[in-house]
Amino acid sequence: MKKKSLLKATTIDKLKVEVYESSASLGKAAANRVADRLENIIAQDGHANLLLATGASQFDFLEAFRNLDWVKWSAVTTFHLDEYIGIGPDHPASFRKYLHDRIIDTVQPGESYFLKGDANDIESEIRRYEQLLKDHPIDIACIGIGENGHLAFNDPPVADFEDPRLVKVVELDQKSRQQQVDEGWFSGLGEVPERALSLTIPAIMQSKMISCVVPDERKAEAVSEALYGPVSEDCPASVLRTHRGATLFLDRNSASRLE
Repeated sequence: MKKKSLLKATTIDKLKVEVYESSASLGKAAANRVADRLENIIAQDGHANLLLATGASQFDFLEAFRNLDWVKWSAVTTFHLDEYIGIGPDHPASFRKYLHDRIIDTVQPGESYFLKGDANDIESEIRRYEQLLKDHPIDIACIGIGENGHLAFNDPPVADFEDPRLVKVVELDQKSRQQQVDEGWFSGLGEVPERALSLTIPAIMQSKMISCVVPDERKAEAVSEALYGPVSEDCPASVLRTHRGATLFLDRNSASRLE
């Protein structure tokens, strides 16, 4: 990657912010940064725990990441952020399918643990995944920001910076559901589930490193609010400004409202 693709680097509160020329250069920068940290953690501890996001914003990052042939994936355990309730792993919009198709089946991590939104007993599924997260503290979280400022599916109405749970059932707000339609995962709003399983804000913030990849002009307003508004559940992504190990990767379009 050419260094000139990095247009700007700054820090807002504790959050490092980097702006790149394009989504592709942003994705390569984030992939290399995450891979370097994985290598260091594996060299020190023998293994690493990695949290992965989904959605259209992650396409370039995941493509670059899976093509880095020097990552010791056999020593990596992966988790993911969220899953719709009532959708099976073969549904086109399933986040399990998304991750299998775009990275897991290619790199074949040592272990991969998925949220089962189609579980018969959702509360038992929540407890299962919470225990896995406690047993495998996340070293690196690879996340994005929604158009309404959400992290995972912690939309403003349900986000809780002091949430006692690591995983919970959330009611999706209309803006979040409409984003899924606009990105092509569903043909209409009526098809989008109204509930999902999601890691909570504290579950994400406990990660030692956070790589937040946010391309596209659709995210510019949420990025601006996250960086310059109050640190508040009204814009859940604003909490990233309190994490010393977090980096926000933007492209020229998503950074268009930066001061």
